[in-house]
Order: sequence, then C-alpha cells, then structure tokens
Amino acid sequence: MGKFLSLFHALIIIFLITCSILSPHLHARPPPNPIQCNATSCILHNAYGVWGDRRDCFSSKVVYPTTEEELRLAVANANQNNLKVKVVTKFSHTIPKLACPSSQQPSKTMLISTEHYGSRIEIDEAKMEVTADAGVSLRDLINKVEGAGLSLVAAPYWEGVSVGGLISTGSHGSSWWGNGGAVHDHVVGLSLVVPGSELEGFAKVLWLEGTDPLLRAAKVSLGVLGVISKVKFKLEGAFKRSITLNFTEDEGIEDEYIEHGKKYEFGDIAWYPSAHTAVYRYDQRVPLNTSGDGVNDFLGFQSQSFLVADATRAFAKFELHAEKQFESSSNVEGKCKMAEAFMVYKKLIANGLKNDKSTFTGYPVIGTQANMQTSGSCLYSSRLRIDLTCAWDPRIKGLKFYETTAIFPASKFGDFVRDVKKLRDLIKPENLCGIDVYNGFLIRYIKASDAYLGQPEGSVVLDFNYYRADDPTVPRLNQDVVEEIEQMAFFKYGARPHWAKNRNLAFLGVPKKYPNWGEFIDTKKKLDPQGMFSSEWSDEILYGEDKEKGDGCALEGLCICSEDRHCSPSKGYFCKPGVVYQEARVCKYSPVEVYSSTD
Repeated sequence: MGKFLSLFHALIIIFLITCSILSPHLHARPPPNPIQCNATSCILHNAYGVWGDRRDCFSSKVVYPTTEEELRLAVANANQNNLKVKVVTKFSHTIPKLACPSSQQPSKTMLISTEHYGSRIEIDEAKMEVTADAGVSLRDLINKVEGAGLSLVAAPYWEGVSVGGLISTGSHGSSWWGNGGAVHDHVVGLSLVVPGSELEGFAKVLWLEGTDPLLRAAKVSLGVLGVISKVKFKLEGAFKRSITLNFTEDEGIEDEYIEHGKKYEFGDIAWYPSAHTAVYRYDQRVPLNTSGDGVNDFLGFQSQSFLVADATRAFAKFELHAEKQFESSSNVEGKCKMAEAFMVYKKLIANGLKNDKSTFTGYPVIGTQANMQTSGSCLYSSRLRIDLTCAWDPRIKGLKFYETTAIFPASKFGDFVRDVKKLRDLIKPENLCGIDVYNGFLIRYIKASDAYLGQPEGSVVLDFNYYRADDPTVPRLNQDVVEEIEQMAFFKYGARPHWAKNRNLAFLGVPKKYPNWGEFIDTKKKLDPQGMFSSEWSDEILYGEDKEKGDGCALEGLCICSEDRHCSPSKGYFCKPGVVYQEARVCKYSPVEVYSSTD
C-alpha cells in the first residue's frame, strides 16, 4: 500500500504541474445557476450542491429585477400577497441556508435573484467613492475602480461574490490597518428596500449613510432586514502590493501572530500543524510606479481538469475506506502523503502567485491591488475549453468539504494555538493531515467594527477545511480531532462564527457573543415587522438555538453529541470527551466498544 500511495502522490504532483504550465491558455466553464426550475417549483442550491443539513430548498416563484424600481415592485408584490422572501445571487456561495425561504409553505415564498441587477457602477473620483448595484460582481467592481486610478482596499480572497452578498455576510480579507480587512467597514452608504404601507406602495427604498444607526444594522444584515439595492464604498488612490511567502517552522507562531498582523498591512499566516510548518505572508503596499506585473492566482481557485478533481475526490474516498479498516492501527499514511504532496507543490509555485501573469519566477511578487487582493480564475468561461471547472463543481461530483471559520478576540488566539499544539503532541501529528490536505489553518486579521453584527473588537480569523463524505451517515477519519478543535474554538475561547460559513453547531449561543445583537433585532422588528425576510433556517443562525437532536446529527455538525446515537455506534463511533478540551463531546472511533456491542 505504501508504494502505491507514494506513486499516486507523485502522479498528482506531475499532473498538477502539467496543468499549471498549460493554465495561462485554459479557462473554466462558469458555475451552474443556483436556481433550477420546472413547471411547478424551483430549487435553490449553493455552489457546492449541498446545504449543511442536505435538505432541498424550494420556492414557488423567482423574479429577476434589472432596476431598483423593479426590485421595489417585487418586494411590494410579496408584501401584498403575504409571501416569504429571500435574496439569492448568481454565485450562491453561502454554506448556511440564509438564502432559503420557509419550508412550511413553499407556495407562499418568493426568491429575488440579483443575477441581472448588476449594470450600474458609478465612481465619484473627487470624493474617492464608488456606488454599485447589489448584483455587481466583486471582479467587475474592482476592474472598474482600477480603471479610474483608484483601489478598493478590502476584499475577500475569493472573488466569486456579489456586492450585496459579500457585505451582508461580513466577508473580509486580512488587515488590522486603516479601516481593516472587513469589506463592510469600507461601506459609507447603501440603499435598502423594505416593506411599506399601502400609502407607500407596499414597499419603499431607504438610503442609509453617515451615522444613521440603521446603517450599522444593514452593513451586515444576513438578508433579514430587506433587500440591499445599492452599496457605496470608500476608495483610495491606486497602489501596488508586494508579496513574499516564507515557508518555515511553526515554532513560536502563538507569540508571533500579533506582531505579524501589526507589521504587514495585508499579512496572513497559513499553519500546517501535521507538518509543523507555518507560511508567513509578507504583504505590503508599494507605490504604483514600482516595477512588477504580478497576479495572485491562488492554487485552490484555479481551473482544474475534471480528471484532477475526480482523482482528488477518488483519493479521498480511498482514504475513507482505509480508515474503516485501519484506524485501530492509526494508519493515516495516505492522507499524510497527499498533504505532503500538496505542500511541496504549493511551495514550488508560490501557491499561485505569478510574477508576469503566467509563471512564478521568484519573490517578491509585485502587482496592482486589483490583481493581488482576490482571485477566482476558475469562474471564467472560454469557448475553447469546456472540460475545466472549479474543483468543487457539483456537476462533476467534485470536492465536497466542510469549512469552519472561527473569529477570535486577538488576545485569546495565542492560547488556542497552544491548546492545538498540546493536542497534536498528545495524539499523533498525522491525525491532523486531513486539515493539511486542504489549506491548513489560515490565519487572518480584521479590526473592530461599528456594525451591529460585525466584530466588536480587533480579531484573528481562523479558517480550515476538511473532508465531507457523500453519504451523511459515514463518519470521517479522525473526526474527533477536528470536532475537538471546532468546539474548543467556539466554546472554550468564545470565537464568533463567520456568518456565511460553518456547520450549524458553530452558531449555538451566538447572540451572547455580540454586544449589539439586541439593537440588531430591534432594527429587524422595525424594518420588517411581519418577518417577510426571515425563515426557520435563517433564524437558526441568527438566534443560535439548539435544535432537537436526532440519530447521527453530530456527523454533519447539526448538533454536539450528548448520546452515542448522535454519532454512529453501528460503525464504531461513540460520544466521548475531548483530549485537551475535555468539556468537548466528540464522535470517536472505539473498536473495543463496537466489538462489545456485536459480541
């Protein structure tokens, strides 16, 4: 088996390098439309093809406004007919079901898609501001701004989002400088369409700006206040960025993260715990006349051949099968070989940084803010190639994964890292290879925000992805390790969840973590007194309530186990305390117990 894994590992590297050499000439077909309709109803999917609870999301009606007035009329029609309403974008990358209307009466629901509402981008060069329709894509906004000699300072790393969607969910890049890394903290105004009285035509458009308390609620609204129609951002003069990646040991990372965030305006850290490796990103702005025409074409967002996506997925399935047979001997060699292969490849190609828009030739990589701040080349289509796509595209049964994002008070993050290292030392480091197969732990920075559902203090953001089975009843390799880390983050250290990511358990008790949560709820009642924009799914996230637990609910993160049946006792997984954080309750493989239960 070991020789086979080493060969597979080598073949993956060779194939990826070949694709990298060819990639300047290849592009992907665009993602599928998230809304699919038949004669009687419509189904809404997210970009991954599966929601957190794996239940479908139905609606009886979809409208596609092209102007703000058409959007207002759609809300008015819903108000008159007592419909539940949710807004969806053409990208639909939200993991929680914030965009799903009520499942109680699908016939009394309506989806408003902003897919065709993205034509207007108006720049005020004198005031250094830009106002865009809510459906404008982030890439279109960035390119238009750069064309005027200006720069949008903050953006998420993934560009497959719309203007309205990215601020609604608190999307961010990485920065403690200036107004910080959260995009909504660069918003200076927005218009919001909300229900109105009959005299107001059943819907009205509110323009919010300045110190208006309604703006503090609307900047991160989760789509439950109304429909964002326009957003105004503050800009700065155009600039370039210089990026160097330093692959080094992870010793001292728990002490160095603070200084790193202070020293580098756009710095981050990728931590690969099983490999004892940290990758420090030295990322600073430089003058516009600095030589360099680089781009950030992040490896994970590049176009992938269907063969690569399927091969990666098949390898994960092989490892899942091996886990069932060999966990008693802690055989995780396959996943560790895979993690090692990807680490070598990432270092070789600087994780997608390119000095001349086609190849990496050495550090630093210098390019315009527009080309360095965000990426997503797998989104764009070409008539020449239709066999390339984003790696998670559900049409080719691509990667399926969980994504956990925990936002820590900056002062507590170091102790969390120490606990993870302690856990790594008490178990085998190989048990963390499943995280390192993806991007390890990505560490970023965002400042305190005045938005009610923004971060109330300077914070450190931790993102990590990990394998998700096709079958929701199938446990994961080393599931207990990831669950302990997840619960440690949210419950021992009080981390806040990213609103657009995470498994449901991350939102338990979330209202207590936001000092201005009550003000947000008061605003919600004022703007939408009938709850037109609410559903049981968005309420699960916003109110953070624990739901009734069922068999196997902990496998999907729909609950924290308190009984063995919440795991998978028939497959040998039982509810156990954590190793370091013993208050955690995790689904752990126990071959002795499964033997006893079948004896």
